[in-house]
Amino acid sequence: SFTISLDYMKFIISSSELLKNLQILGSILNTNNTLPILDNFLFDINNNDLTITSSDLETTLSSRISIESTINAKAAIPAKLLIDVLKSLPEQPLTFSLDNNILEINSNNGKYALSYMNGDEFPKSVILEDASEIDFDSQVLLNIINSTIFASGNDDLRPVMSGVFFQINSEGSCFVATDAHKLVKYVRNDISSENSIEFIVPNKPLNILKSIVPEKKSELKVLFNNTNAIFNFSTFKLTCRLIDGKYPNYEAVIPKENPNVLEIDRRQLLSSAKRASIFSSKTTNQVKFEIKGNLLQITAEDLDFNNKAEETLECNYNGDDISIGFNSRFIVEMLNNLSSDLVKIELSSPNRAGLISPVHQSNKNEDITMLVMPIMLNWIL
Repeated sequence: SFTISLDYMKFIISSSELLKNLQILGSILNTNNTLPILDNFLFDINNNDLTITSSDLETTLSSRISIESTINAKAAIPAKLLIDVLKSLPEQPLTFSLDNNILEINSNNGKYALSYMNGDEFPKSVILEDASEIDFDSQVLLNIINSTIFASGNDDLRPVMSGVFFQINSEGSCFVATDAHKLVKYVRNDISSENSIEFIVPNKPLNILKSIVPEKKSELKVLFNNTNAIFNFSTFKLTCRLIDGKYPNYEAVIPKENPNVLEIDRRQLLSSAKRASIFSSKTTNQVKFEIKGNLLQITAEDLDFNNKAEETLECNYNGDDISIGFNSRFIVEMLNNLSSDLVKIELSSPNRAGLISPVHQSNKNEDITMLVMPIMLNWIL
């Protein structure tokens, strides 16, 4: 009888490098996959190149690693099992041998065997037809994601809001996220395109990009068509399905006339809002801003438990006395995602949205506006 020698079907790889890549790729995996093959990582070995892929059908991430090998093979290897084994091993070179649907891993002081599936059954990667391309600086893309994604929604009934709207034309670019209670509009004048580009990237791929795009300045290529986008950078390639549908007219909800303008130290306001939120009602998270002269009084109350907080901060204010209620969680998120020392809050009336923006933009190429809807004050003013 004829048997393939195991020496032929093997490759050697660093355990820690493999684990680092698999933990990143594992962020794609769902706990309740409809296709059992999606509980696996696809290993595609091409001589000294190993490409590992994970997918949930909507989002696919692959990573390229150098290995010692002379083989060409594909195998779908159980993701959770493999990560658990690697987590428990110290850094060392591991030898992987593939034979007859059994993967054997040889370490310094042991060997482990697990069964794998045929790699050809793994969903094929998307080929983009009629694709356009745009380049981003990796730091800029990180800024775009960090500045917007916290404001996007996750409502299945409004899928277009469960992502970030990319809008790029010859004059510049605008990135918008909203969940109908809060909205962020982030404008860049250093990204433009002769053709008008509009697409909505879902939250999941953006959150993954946020954790893996290198912070040091590097180039990142984005290919896209009407249905999909591919982000290529360093050794990673992320492919995602774009959200289908028309993004809401966000300009229509941003109030233009806001005569009451408050300027205040961002860190002070952030600390104060955090403390007040501890005492707010757990159902509404409501805090009240009461502005008179150059004083801002922040109050929170939880009537069910008789908890109450009250703080007074100094500010610069031009406008009429006003009392307005906000969800403290939204205020804290927005202030956390700004970096300027001073912020400006623009208000028109207690039942209209307030705008929060930095007083001084740290970067001349960007402009950021955050909108927060008020909560109608439901306790004595």
